[in-house]
Amino acid sequence: MSSIILEARDVHYRYPRGMEAICGISFHIRKKEKIALVGPNGAGKSTLLKMFNGMIRPDSGLMLFANQPIGYDMVSLRMLRKRVGFVLQNPDRQIIAPTVYQDVAFGPTNLGYSETEVKEAVTTALRHVGLEGFERRPPHQLSGGEKKRVAIAGVLAMDPDVLVLDEPTSGLDPSGSEDIMELLDELNHEGKTIIISTHNVELAYPWADRAMLMLEGKILEEDIPEVAFGNPEYVRRAHLSLPTLLELYIELQKRGFHLEGKKPHTVLDMMQCIETIFENTLGHIQPGMITVCNVDQDNREYLSGWLSRRQGITVGAMGTRAKQNAEISQIRLDFTYGVIDKCILKALLGEDTLIMTTESMVQRVNQRVDAYCRESGIRITVNQLISAPESANEENGSLK
Repeated sequence: MSSIILEARDVHYRYPRGMEAICGISFHIRKKEKIALVGPNGAGKSTLLKMFNGMIRPDSGLMLFANQPIGYDMVSLRMLRKRVGFVLQNPDRQIIAPTVYQDVAFGPTNLGYSETEVKEAVTTALRHVGLEGFERRPPHQLSGGEKKRVAIAGVLAMDPDVLVLDEPTSGLDPSGSEDIMELLDELNHEGKTIIISTHNVELAYPWADRAMLMLEGKILEEDIPEVAFGNPEYVRRAHLSLPTLLELYIELQKRGFHLEGKKPHTVLDMMQCIETIFENTLGHIQPGMITVCNVDQDNREYLSGWLSRRQGITVGAMGTRAKQNAEISQIRLDFTYGVIDKCILKALLGEDTLIMTTESMVQRVNQRVDAYCRESGIRITVNQLISAPESANEENGSLK
């Protein structure tokens, strides 16, 4: 087992005149691991990352590097930042020199490297990030992805043991994001410990060795990705979505398919799962009903009574007004994204669901379910909730 390189012990931090950003966090990171801190904006990810190389000092608790408490004097921080490199979310805040060469050379020069050593370090770093020949280019002429690579090269030129990146794919297109993640994989294979923060579960799930789900300065879950993202309740609380492949895997299990081996991290993994069950067929299940509540109507009191008679029914909300209505009415939402498709999936399991949405989207629900029914040959009933006696509602309120 790899030895521990970074550790936090009951760490707390509060910004001046602000709320507590880190609330008693403890964890450890081993050498050569790929770690993803995942959570919504304001979860404390960036604050925690800055503690790894001494940019922020905890109010209480202990941060350790290589089993030694981090020192905050100038000499200790200088040594720490050589071994723990930090790449900011916005490369424009990190790139300060007029040319790429000068910027990447800044760190090695400050560390006292000779001119020959600086040149070798810069050349090696630029080769690593695929920017050979960019030495004389002004950074302002580079694309967003190229600037990100220059920022990474500036850190790599000091040959750190740990590379910390705050939202490494922020502002990049899908192709640029894939390039950066492949670069991080390459650096990890060469022995670097890589730690990133992100709110992109689709990026973190197949990439990380371990994921930490963060919310309001705390760690909700810390484990391998299929476990960390495998608890829908924690994922929902962290305002995230399940990774698509994991969500599909869970849906197959709900339908009674016995899936062996590890949970899928890639499309290839998913295809292997599907191939093992390809010959199986589902037994007949009577589809559940989808009820639509138009929140633009004054039906809050009626909806409360309707839900009280259906304890445990799955509820989704589409649109800001619907989510606000649910919050005011203290209605617990199971789905807040991909709501129609998720309710169709529940219906296929024979379960009833409720969709809260605005008047303009009621017909959209009907159209989407109708399209699915035509394609699949399965009949799913969609009813509209109206403030009328329940028997009349179920008989006359149908949209289909």
